[in-house]
Amino acid sequence: DPNDHDKVSLMTIHAAKGLEFAEVFVVGLEENLFPSQMSLHNREDLEEERRLFYVAITRAQTKLTLSYATTRYRWGTLQYCEPSRFLGEVAEELLEKPVKKTSRSDESETVWSRTVGVTSANHDTVPGRFKPLEKANRNATPQVAETAEEPLDLRVGMEVQHQKFGNGKVMTVEGTFPNTKVMINFNIVGNKQILLKFAKLKIIN
Repeated sequence: DPNDHDKVSLMTIHAAKGLEFAEVFVVGLEENLFPSQMSLHNREDLEEERRLFYVAITRAQTKLTLSYATTRYRWGTLQYCEPSRFLGEVAEELLEKPVKKTSRSDESETVWSRTVGVTSANHDTVPGRFKPLEKANRNATPQVAETAEEPLDLRVGMEVQHQKFGNGKVMTVEGTFPNTKVMINFNIVGNKQILLKFAKLKIIN
């Protein structure tokens, strides 16, 4: 019904190419989801997903909302999520203050929004970086990676502590900071691959 405006159009980013909407919501902005896990080890695939992210955020005419879940049930298992690296590529001044919400299913989601101009001319600036998306642990020792300027010297075999996952052992370290990824075997939740710049890790041994 063309007269029924009280609705949401749900679509993939590919399907949204060439279209514009007054308000756009981009959800699921998590590592291993967007960008997908399959693209993380291939620079060409990662760049393609970065271009898709740009397509997604430039569909908005007046307001853009970005969100990611801190926990998500996938294949029947509760998984802890790290925010997408693409969020870190959006200038902080372009985004309003995050508002944290918790759903009935115990999946929490952090939301950012931005009011943009009414023409596409305002869509061509997405530079800079974004603050860490969680509050800093102010009780931690100085050996905590709170920002991209404070990398930890992690090595395989080290014992570390994570704010959410508890204690674990470093299994692998890949890449160079700020894109370093570490695989950690946590005592409670098992293996987790984490982007170091968002990790809030403390070396304990």
